[in-house]
Amino acid sequence: MSPRREKLTSPQTRIALARGNRPAQHLLPIPEPVDTEAARRLFRVQRRTALRTVVLLSVLLFGMSGAFAAAPQLSEIRWAGVPLSWLLLTTAVYPALFFLGLWHTRTAERAEDRAEAVADRARRDSGDGRDHGRGRRT
Repeated sequence: MSPRREKLTSPQTRIALARGNRPAQHLLPIPEPVDTEAARRLFRVQRRTALRTVVLLSVLLFGMSGAFAAAPQLSEIRWAGVPLSWLLLTTAVYPALFFLGLWHTRTAERAEDRAEAVADRARRDSGDGRDHGRGRRT
């Protein structure tokens, strides 16, 4: 007779299975029509930002590759035995990608902050005294 098999699970799996299929009490309420329109506006702004980021990324990557293809003499210039084109593609691209990502994130966050400020102003003007979980400045 073969030995008894044991089932091994991680602690997270046991916790998830112990929870069962209870309804989630922590879900946010469905947004009101005004909030839905504001979310759509924010989505459009962030989609434009993402499109600009992708275009800039494409210009950066394809532009460098195109410049090296158009000017093959850049491959003849060597530093420490490595062609300049390789050095630029392997080192100069990463800081540019970092700053492009930083710019994209900050732009998206500014759009969210502006949308939240507009929503807070509209909420204040409508006389809605609810705090909505945000700290108020005095």
